[in-house]
Amino acid sequence: MCDGMGGHDNGEIASKTAATALGDFLMSCGMVDIPTFEDGLQKAYDALDGIDTNSAKKPGTTMTCLCLNEDSYLVAHIGDSRIYHIRPSLYNAETGRGGILYQSSDHSLVNDLLKAGELTEEEARDFPQKNIITRALQPHLEKRYKADVYLFDDIQSGDYFFLCCDGVLEQLSNEDLCRILSDSQSDDARKLGQIKEICDGKTRDNYTCWLIPIDKVKITADSMTSTVIRADSEQPVLSDTKSSTVNEAKSAITPEKKYISVKIPLPNIRFKPLGISRKAIYWCIAILFIILVAICSALYTFKRMKHSNESPKIRVESTVNRDNIKL
Repeated sequence: MCDGMGGHDNGEIASKTAATALGDFLMSCGMVDIPTFEDGLQKAYDALDGIDTNSAKKPGTTMTCLCLNEDSYLVAHIGDSRIYHIRPSLYNAETGRGGILYQSSDHSLVNDLLKAGELTEEEARDFPQKNIITRALQPHLEKRYKADVYLFDDIQSGDYFFLCCDGVLEQLSNEDLCRILSDSQSDDARKLGQIKEICDGKTRDNYTCWLIPIDKVKITADSMTSTVIRADSEQPVLSDTKSSTVNEAKSAITPEKKYISVKIPLPNIRFKPLGISRKAIYWCIAILFIILVAICSALYTFKRMKHSNESPKIRVESTVNRDNIKL
């Protein structure tokens, strides 16, 4: 799933171009490991080079990718679109916590500030530059950004993968997402509908998501390691069969994409934290102000003391009456 960059040329074309090039390549590979994915990512960059507008506002897109192999799964992302792996059985309804096995880390300015300790979670929610991303797929970059890529083998029946753009995250919290997906009384279509209701008419950005439920899983005795888990197809695997096909997990229909407003990211600028916390800056300003006030007060006091210690100058005047002068 790719989300085109608003404020740049042809964001919708960039997202379609990258998704198509990467998807077509990975679909032709069968097993997708990290080197295979990285080859596919270069194909996506090459395709974007072909649509370059040669303007200052190059077209660009974020990218999220999920590949289900026979005995593992691969996740990769660039930008602030996000991937979740959620296990509803780990969700605690009383505390409203738990259930998330994996969550991608956004390539964004606000997330860099969070990790550097420059912002708190509360400050990050209303941060005015939440839309600035620090990585994106764009044509003819001097140095192509790499994706964060991971390969895992922990997957169970009943798990969910959730891929979404940042417009969804404006309104949907992690707690709400886990609560909705852990509701055993709702089917998958209703769960996706609840997510859509949270975003409808409230998010300022376009919003798109994929909800991918894992239906059947089987641990195979002939795996390379005892922890490897393989996803089966919907047809049961016979006992004398030593291999199984990839489970093309059932996916719900993506909600309609609404264009309400755009974001203006700066993907070619990588934020480098200063290493000074905001509180430290405030303290420094306060201390400098106190020192300045003390200096001014001391100068004023010194001037008054100097003036009071000076000896007064006495002017003596003599009046002479000519009539009293005797010769």
